[in-house]
Amino acid sequence: MLKWIIILLIVAAAASLLGMPALAGAAATGARILIGIVLVIFLLVVLGIFAVT
Repeated sequence: MLKWIIILLIVAAAASLLGMPALAGAAATGARILIGIVLVIFLLVVLGIFAVT
C-alpha cells in the first residue's frame, strides 16, 4: 500500500515537472485517497485494540 502512495507521489512530481497539471492532479488525488484509506484503517485498528482491552 505504501509502495503505491510513493509511486503516485513520484508520478505527480514528474508530471508537474513535465508540465502536465491534469496528470499531476490525478496522481496527487490518488495518493491523497490512498493515504486517507490507510489512516482510516489504522484508526479503526487502534480503536478496536482499545475496545478489546
